[in-house]
Amino acid sequence: MTKSLRGKVAIAGVGSFNVGNVPGFSAIENLGGAALRAIADAGLKVSDIDAVFSASSAHAFPTLSVCEYLGLKPTFVGGANVGGASFEMHVVEAALALEQGLCNAALICYGSNQRSAGGRLVSMAEPQWQEQPYRFRMPINGYSLAAARHMHQYGTTREMLAEVAVAARGWANLNPEAFERGPLTIDDVLSSRMVADPLTLRDCCLVTDGGGAIVMVRADRARDLPQKPVYFLGGGMAQWHRSITEMPDLTITAATESGTRAFEMAGVKHDDIDLLMLYDAFTINTILFLEDLGFCPKGEGGRFVQNGTIAPGGKLAVNTNGGGLSCMHPGMYGLFLIIEAARQLRNEAGERQLKKADIALCHGNGGVLSSQVTTIFGTENAL
Repeated sequence: MTKSLRGKVAIAGVGSFNVGNVPGFSAIENLGGAALRAIADAGLKVSDIDAVFSASSAHAFPTLSVCEYLGLKPTFVGGANVGGASFEMHVVEAALALEQGLCNAALICYGSNQRSAGGRLVSMAEPQWQEQPYRFRMPINGYSLAAARHMHQYGTTREMLAEVAVAARGWANLNPEAFERGPLTIDDVLSSRMVADPLTLRDCCLVTDGGGAIVMVRADRARDLPQKPVYFLGGGMAQWHRSITEMPDLTITAATESGTRAFEMAGVKHDDIDLLMLYDAFTINTILFLEDLGFCPKGEGGRFVQNGTIAPGGKLAVNTNGGGLSCMHPGMYGLFLIIEAARQLRNEAGERQLKKADIALCHGNGGVLSSQVTTIFGTENAL
């Protein structure tokens, strides 16, 4: 039963808008710009969209705001918010709705003006009562706890964390859309300002503006549209806690469950994956997700990323757009993982294009290592 969605729906269009620092635009305008680009990319009209999925830090009722702004009257909507992983979850929801005939063309969209409006990396969520007595600076204090525990338990070093940031910058230097480009060394990461021990400024994601959107349709329709279909192969989700103080083990995330479910539905193995798009809000994320998704043993993530393993030219392509660390991070980043995966699978990634790109795994993370959602996509060769 879990494999019933495999290959039934596909991404038909993608779009991004105003990535970087673009003053003068609201969050909904950035979302709208990306949505219009994705719809046009799919060869559709706005009036063809009959389902909308969105999560937002700017709108209490995101689907109401989006539909009003775009002039849509959908038959199905999904506005659940589990943080940055919301959009991977929306892919699974859209696949279910499309496969069951509840809609025919689903728009998944997000927009933020976080950099030009505020410019600081701050949590958009309500304070947690367990954390308030400690005057946590969220979200970074939560992630620094996980990093410190991983270092203590497995011998991970700050140099290993820095390898993640350096690899991300290497990919960003091949991406004209990336917000931060230029040289970055391990010493640069280690010597940058300490933000929350052991994480420095360069261990932390960017704060940018940006809108992103994808359009999904059933597979038979996708094959008749202009772009090369990017088929949904599988997805899984899991969540174990809300507050970092309630996380069962600071070194193990619910990706251990979401990844297993996604691989089972997709019917693929780790060696089949050509591209990993991992939610790298902080350098520790990439290490944890490489472990928890099964690409290396638990505790070995730091050693795994050394010597350019995940950098351009390395043996495993990870975050080829430059990730949240060097490309973009407009508050909630999960949708941009999927956009980059689609561009790679469509052979549209320019200088950073992988020689073989048939199967991509996108892993979203929300809260403080809280919600974990894994999605796997493939070209026609993967069906």
